[in-house]
Amino acid sequence: MSKLGELRQKQWAGWLPAAVVLLAVFLFPLFREPLDAQMSDAILALAYVVMALGLNIVVGFAGLLDLGYVAFYAFGALTAGWFASDHFTGIGGDSGVDFGVSEFAASLPGLHFNFLLIVIGAIIVCAIAGAIIGLPTLRLRGDYIAIVTLAFGEIIGRFAANGDEIKIGDYAFSNGRESISPIDQLNFPIVGEFDSATNLRPYFWAVFALVLVVLFVNLRLRDSRLGRAWIALREDEVAAASMGVPLVKTKLMAYAVGASFGGISGAFLGVFLNSVNANVFQFGFSIFILAMVILGGLGSIWGVVIGAVLLSYMNSNVIPSLDRGPLSDILTDLGLEFTFTQVSFGIFGFILVLMMVLRPQGLLPERRRQMELTEGIGVGDETIAETRA
Repeated sequence: MSKLGELRQKQWAGWLPAAVVLLAVFLFPLFREPLDAQMSDAILALAYVVMALGLNIVVGFAGLLDLGYVAFYAFGALTAGWFASDHFTGIGGDSGVDFGVSEFAASLPGLHFNFLLIVIGAIIVCAIAGAIIGLPTLRLRGDYIAIVTLAFGEIIGRFAANGDEIKIGDYAFSNGRESISPIDQLNFPIVGEFDSATNLRPYFWAVFALVLVVLFVNLRLRDSRLGRAWIALREDEVAAASMGVPLVKTKLMAYAVGASFGGISGAFLGVFLNSVNANVFQFGFSIFILAMVILGGLGSIWGVVIGAVLLSYMNSNVIPSLDRGPLSDILTDLGLEFTFTQVSFGIFGFILVLMMVLRPQGLLPERRRQMELTEGIGVGDETIAETRA
């Protein structure tokens, strides 16, 4: 056997490409200017990776269609808005209530907590919300689950958009169509407070650390007893129940864990963007994240990472460039008064349809999922009937 063949037999050889890619991503900021536009796009892409990995647990692992995932982005961002701004001005007097923040933030009115505490709060809030959305779907399947989750996402979006009229004591649920801004900068022990106005590199490494943590949790969950229960539920719910899988607990755990990752990403985006704007909590955003999962491959962790990066790059660079290219002139000549940016979510929807027709298993499919689609494994009663015939 050649040396290359011997290397491939090593247990760690399969992880080598991923390790090289992660190292390259970690070093990426050192080759860009501190305030480079590509740096900002990369930060958004990594935040979307966290969100897509969360949705992949619900849709890819457990096979539960979720069209209201934007709700958890909203809850996570609102958690950052509540606990890292002057939104609740009056609590604690002129100096507010603070814990683990810089001296400047501690001197401001409102609530000001360290980002790590905000992340914990976002996880708790979104896990509870995920369990709540899961309860009505316990006896539902297919399209009915999609309708319930879609309704949940729309309800939360409307609550956020009209939150200035929803009073909790003397305080509003949100600022409505106006943003909750400014949001405190990231502040970690020893490292200190970040400053997005002068250097984006710390934000990149912070969200990269979140991606690594979420990747680790996803990999461990996939290989755990709970992860195997999710996959069994996806392949055949009746068979899973007959083998002793607790359906209620398993489904609720899928919704809660997936929602938690959405909340983490939402909290980070609220801090990074320095505002929480209810206008972004639209149905189209759920389709945007779902397209990442389907493009990469349902249930495939590394595939979802690739899908999230590709669609994020398309959203930040490719689609805006089309508005400045010859295609925009052709639309104008035809009398079509719209830009590609305005119909970007329609483009992502078209990508979903295209992937379902041409490559339903995704760009980097999970091996078991690919076997189901190409060899008929685990497709249920239809395959059994065909075999008997």
